[in-house]
Amino acid sequence: MEDQLNRELELLPSPRSDSSLLRLRSSSSSKSERGGPSLDLQLSISVGPPSMLVCEGVEALKWEAAEQIRLAAMEKAYAERVRELTRREMEMAQSEFARARQMWERAREEVEKAERIKERATRQVDSACMEITCHSCRQRFRPASA
Repeated sequence: MEDQLNRELELLPSPRSDSSLLRLRSSSSSKSERGGPSLDLQLSISVGPPSMLVCEGVEALKWEAAEQIRLAAMEKAYAERVRELTRREMEMAQSEFARARQMWERAREEVEKAERIKERATRQVDSACMEITCHSCRQRFRPASA
């Protein structure tokens, strides 16, 4: 029976680099408790030669690192673009704020000027009222507050 097993093992195709390898070993000297030959079964999985595996792993790591560098560069470029747009928006906002402040200052100056003109006109009316001698006419032209 052991010879038949050895022949079957010899007829099996040689293991490929990406397939599982099943090794059967029988030992004529080791007998099981029942008196028959004992089979020592070992299963090992092989993907390729060790040097090939290392090279493939290194290449995969290199590719992943290059991909991460590319993504980081894209993110950096995006962040710089956002930073530049934000800076421009801030400059525009500051410019608009300065323009609004100037307009407010001009409006305030115009209000002050209008108040001065009003005061001057009031004084002129008051002095004109003084020239009117008739008491009833004077009451018509005199402002109510005076």
